[in-house]
Amino acid sequence: MLLVGDSMLASNRAVGGSVSDAIEAAIGLEVVDRSVVGASYFHALPLSGAAGLKLTEQFRPGPWKVIVANGGGNDLLFGCGCGDCRNVLDRLISADGRSGAIPSYVSELRSSGAYVVYVGYLRNPGTSTPIKACGPAGNELDRRLAELDRLDPGMTFIPMSDLVPYGSTLYHQIDRIHPSRTGSREIGLRIARAIGPVLGRPPDTYVSPEQ
Repeated sequence: MLLVGDSMLASNRAVGGSVSDAIEAAIGLEVVDRSVVGASYFHALPLSGAAGLKLTEQFRPGPWKVIVANGGGNDLLFGCGCGDCRNVLDRLISADGRSGAIPSYVSELRSSGAYVVYVGYLRNPGTSTPIKACGPAGNELDRRLAELDRLDPGMTFIPMSDLVPYGSTLYHQIDRIHPSRTGSREIGLRIARAIGPVLGRPPDTYVSPEQ
């Protein structure tokens, strides 16, 4: 299994608490994690882009049965500053889900023969965050990704907008942007539950920290 994406997937890797670590623990298969903090689709610098800061440069051909991916958040955050994001959204993925950088990337990943899982972003319901103004753009991105899911039977969109309980601060780091170890684990478990049947390995059931 291959994992590509930005800091939502890469966070907590240094302490063994990343999304890929949670997937591995749940399913029992190795996950090759190539996600990079700060990665984006529209990255103009060739050297750092080749190092993975350009999302499309993270993919490497291999015998992947499943590829987990995310991305687009940094393009929205730095491309439109949480203001009028329509142009950036359209470049990422059209309103009908048929064109843009994300559908093109998913098509490239799918052409390897892998099943693709595209992951949405966490929210901060009932708490403050420096990127609160990005909420409407994030919701529209999720809607468009759901359209892409509907069009392509070889990919699944897994939203994370409802993962964080209202008022909880356990799922984010102190910056209220990146996932904490709890957040990374719960993201990984949601992914594992979705792809376990694809791999023929139903994941174990983990108990959330609130339970």
